[in-house]
Amino acid sequence: MAKSRFAVISLTEAAADRIREIMANAEAPVAGLRLGVKNGGCAGMAYTMEWADSVGPHDEVVEDKGVKVLIDPKAVLFLLGTRMDFRTDRLSSGFVFENPNQTSACGCGESVQLTPAAPQAEDAGAPA
Repeated sequence: MAKSRFAVISLTEAAADRIREIMANAEAPVAGLRLGVKNGGCAGMAYTMEWADSVGPHDEVVEDKGVKVLIDPKAVLFLLGTRMDFRTDRLSSGFVFENPNQTSACGCGESVQLTPAAPQAEDAGAPA
């Protein structure tokens, strides 16, 4: 598996701490947190998160702050440049995605509209 020149996603310390805490209490061994996007919700798309028991052959692997995040290959262009945080306020707590590819979100906060990132001009002529 080729190592990327960039990280698709980055984590804040709060997000990494919360992921490590949950993984430490998992009932079975966990290879990492798998992130993706799916069609659905009032704005058109929703983020997906699940524990992965193994790394898939086409997963984009990002290791940040001691946490392994596996990105579904179909989601890479939608998540490029995203920063994942974990926030707690008086009434709720949860993971929050600061995504430069997000063009809008619904009022419930569960659904977003995403546009795939455009390829960099410097990569346009590079062989695949």
